[in-house]
Order: sequence, then C-alpha cells, then structure tokens
Amino acid sequence: MFSLFRENLRIALDSIRTQLLRTILTIVIMGIGIWALVGILSAVKALENNIAGNFASMGSNTFSLQRYEFTVNRGGGEREKINPIIRYDDVRQFVDKYEYPYSSTSVSFIGTRAAEVRFETNKTDPEVQVYGVNQNYLDNTGTIVDSGRNFNIFDIENNNNVCIIGSDFLKNLFENEDPLNKTISIRGVKFKIIGVLESKGASFGNNQDLKVLVPIQVARGIYTQANINYNISVKVDDKAMMQGAEDEALVTFRNVRGLSPVEKNNFGILRSDDLLNQIAQISSVLEYAAWIISIITILGSSIALMNIMLVSVTERTREIGVRKALGAKKSTISTQFFIETIVIGQFGCILGIILGVATGLAFAAIFDFEFSLPVGAIIASAIITFVVAIVAGAYPAVKAARLDPIESLRYE
Repeated sequence: MFSLFRENLRIALDSIRTQLLRTILTIVIMGIGIWALVGILSAVKALENNIAGNFASMGSNTFSLQRYEFTVNRGGGEREKINPIIRYDDVRQFVDKYEYPYSSTSVSFIGTRAAEVRFETNKTDPEVQVYGVNQNYLDNTGTIVDSGRNFNIFDIENNNNVCIIGSDFLKNLFENEDPLNKTISIRGVKFKIIGVLESKGASFGNNQDLKVLVPIQVARGIYTQANINYNISVKVDDKAMMQGAEDEALVTFRNVRGLSPVEKNNFGILRSDDLLNQIAQISSVLEYAAWIISIITILGSSIALMNIMLVSVTERTREIGVRKALGAKKSTISTQFFIETIVIGQFGCILGIILGVATGLAFAAIFDFEFSLPVGAIIASAIITFVVAIVAGAYPAVKAARLDPIESLRYE
C-alpha cells in the first residue's frame, strides 16, 4: 500500500513539473487567498495586542473625563456639537469638590510634543513630549517607574523642579551613565531627574518612551499657551465601586460646568474597558473581512485548480489507458489525480502562510508592535486548502478513473 502511494506521489510530482506554468499560476492564486487571511489576521492581532496592552495597564477600575465621548466622529466630518475644552479652572474645581471614598484623581496635560532636552553638552532632537502631571498620574495610567521614584505630594505642592524621564533618554543623553539625580534643561528651566519610566514602545509613530513628566504647576509656568486641554483620570480601589464613582464624577463635573438638569453633557466619560471592547469590535470586523476575502479568492483558485486537472486528464488520456491496460484499478487512477490536487493545494497554502506571516512581521516591525503568530488561521488555512483540493479534484479524478482503456489507447 505504501509503495503504491509513493509511486502515485512520484507520478503526481512528475505531472506537476511537466505543467509548471499552469501549476505555478494556480498555486499563486490559492496562495493569495491564504495570504489575505493570514496576513490580515496577523496585522490585526498585532494591532489589537499593542492597543489592548496600552489600555489594559490602566486597569478596569479607571475612567477618564475628557472633552468628547469616544464614540463621537473623529474623522474629517463636522461634529454635531463642539464641546468646550477642559480648562484648569474646571480641573481645580473638580479636584476640590470630588470626594468619592477610596478613589484617587489624576490631572495632566501635554505641554508640548516638540521639546528639546539638554544635558551638559548633549541635546535631543526637538521631538520630546513634556507632560504636566500630579502625584497620581503614574498609578492611574498604569505607568511603571523602572528606576528611581514617583512624584510625591511634596513635589507637587511645593512645585519642585524634579522630573521623571522616559527610557529612550538612556540611549540619547545618558549612554553608560546613571541618569538619577542628574540635571536636564527644558526651555532654560533645570530639572533634577528622580525616576526613569519602564519602556512602552511606540504606537503609530508616537514614541511613548521619549517623554518627560514634570509637576503640573511647574509645567503650567513653562507652557502658557491658551486653550490647553487638561485630562482627568479617576481610579477606585475596588471595581465594584466604579459605577458609584462614575455617577459622582458625572454630577460633580456637571456642577462645575454649570449645566442645568435638562442640558446634555458637554464632556465625555471613558472607561478603559469600554475602549477595549470598542477595539475588540473593530478587530472582529477586520477578521470577518479577512475571512470573506480569503474564501472568495480560494473559491476562485478552486475553479482554476479543477480546470488545470481537467486539462491534465485530457492531455494524459493515452497514459491513463496504458496504466489501465497494465492492470491499474480505478481507485489507483483516481488516487493519483487526488494526490496531484492536494499537493498543488498545499503548495499554495505554504506560499500563502509564508507571505502572510511575513506581512504580519513587516507590519509589526514598521509600527513597533508585538507580533503574534495567528496559529488558528494557519491551521484553518491548511484545512481549507485540503478540503478545496479534494472538492476541486473530485470530478477530474472520477473522470480519469472512468475512461475506457481501449478508447484511451486510441486517443491522439
């Protein structure tokens, strides 16, 4: 049995070599379908892992007050309503009035995304982000200090000129040197480094490791531009208290904004787990699209595969007649053609998987995401191509097996 299978396999490979151009075209068509499936799912998985990782660190017991709801259209179209920015007066009043138990409130703003940081004779490119924050910022955003310490209440209330830097400064300014207790300069203002953040990587070109955190009042003294939008984040100790904390924050901020009971909110509340759910929904849509594209392409390749096998049966009619005259059974002939279609299908599957994984790796490398191998999609691809090969090869195999040996020998 094994020797017969090996012989059929050898004949199938010889036949594939004699029809190399048609075989390659069929393999490429089938490979494109698998490429679409594995490539898109690899890219989607890398994107989902990166974004989910960034927001999951905030925890499910954190929510933010922001200018707009997450669901508001952020594209090129006009908004239905323009909400006022969250000013410092809003922030100050909210912090004074919000007294929900077992909660901590973080306040922050981005002073600039294009700062130049100096250390002795060295300086960075003007692409450093400078944040003004309070003592709760790191805990509420899930940011970890890799070395040194966090801000304390005395740093914030006394407006100390201290800062925490991102990990990229270790490569840019402090090669082979401990940055703690060193002094850097931003816009001529000197800051003592008290901590270095754990690396977070980059998202869509936004380097999260090239930033400086300074006490909020110190930052406000440096960056005095109008219309600065502040961020408020609230963290509760127990997730069970989230709804009560949100309700209290909603009432408090509505009072800060002076809204009447009949007026709609002119701000938004965002929970970290709500955002993760939105990301999961978007990812599922992209995954469905990948499956639809790949299935359509694979159906097209199955037609091409069936066609090439029918042509092969016609061209090899005399060969089939000789084999039958020498005693080959119908099952032997049909198995031979089945093996040919399966081999072609698996070659297409391997090509598509290689291209798909390479696409996912390239996507992850370009955007500095963590690559995740879509094992499920690869296994599904192998199964799909195997089934398609059997379906596409069934009719040609049956047709070859039913050929009359006498008529086949007379075929020119």
